Formats: sequence, C-alpha cells, structure tokens
Amino acid sequence: MVVVVILGILAVLIVPRVLGRTDEARAAAAKHDVATLMQSLKLYKLDNGRYPSNEQGLQALVAKPQSSPVPPNWKPYLDKLPKDPWGNAYQYLNPGVHGEIDVFSFGADGQAGGTGADLDIGSWQL
Repeated sequence: MVVVVILGILAVLIVPRVLGRTDEARAAAAKHDVATLMQSLKLYKLDNGRYPSNEQGLQALVAKPQSSPVPPNWKPYLDKLPKDPWGNAYQYLNPGVHGEIDVFSFGADGQAGGTGADLDIGSWQL
C-alpha cells in the first residue's frame, strides 16, 4: 500500500513536467527542420547563383523548377519536404522580411503570430 502511495506522489510530480515538454520538443524539431531547409537553400544558391523564386518555393529543393528562372545546375537537395511538427507545410519568402529569404513554421495554430506553442518559428531565430 505504501508503494502505491509513493508511485501516486511521483506520478503527480513527474507527469506534468513530462507533458509540458511536448511543445518544447516540437519547437526544437521545427528549429532543426528550418536549419536543414536553410542549409539546402544555401547549397541551391551556391549551385545556381540565386535562391528559388517565391513562386518556385521550397518545392525547388525536391523537383527542378520549370518556371523562370530555371536553375542551370539544379540537383535534388532533399528527398522530400518535411512537414512541421504540427503537420503543416513550412513557409518560404523570397525576398524575406527578416533576411534575404525567410523559412518558417506558423507554430501549433498554423496562423501567423501567436505566443507560446503558437509562436512562429523561423530562420531569423537561428
């Protein structure tokens, strides 16, 4: 009986801490994905002299763009585009608001802005 009480007390103390880390883990995964996408975009620029246009977007990392400007030295930079930890597509802006280009996730709510888990996670935070 004492063991059950001790386990109950431990559960009350530990479970909230573990559950609260889910949002932190997703934010860390999103930052990692954004960093990977930025590295792939930098390689694209090294090979082709420019970043993909806003219209070409991140898809230019997995399939050769057919719209202008067609990259002269294109190769696949990623096997597939990742989804953010909340299941949404990563966003790409060229020109960017925070830098030459921006790559970002809208966070848990899938909407621009927000606080906490809904906060946007972008290349400008790396």
